Amino acid sequence: MKKQKHSESEMVRAVKELESGMSADNVARSYNISKGTLYNWKSKYSGMDIRAVKRLKQLEEENRRLKQMYSELAMDNKILKEVIEKKL
Repeated sequence: MKKQKHSESEMVRAVKELESGMSADNVARSYNISKGTLYNWKSKYSGMDIRAVKRLKQLEEENRRLKQMYSELAMDNKILKEVIEKKL
């Protein structure tokens, strides 16, 4: 996974500056990012504060773990069904 150069708080701050009326060129230049990156941040973090971003990260991690757990259980279930069918 690619390491981020900017923290979530910097991303939220940049989006808030953009939403407050600063031009996208000025905000992008001050954070040394492209306008495309700034608009990607805006689509993800618009209307959020840093607590909401941290909560979003926690929920994304929990979702990833639950998906992994489900896939492992589904695989175990499939294997057990195959074993039972072979014995019958």
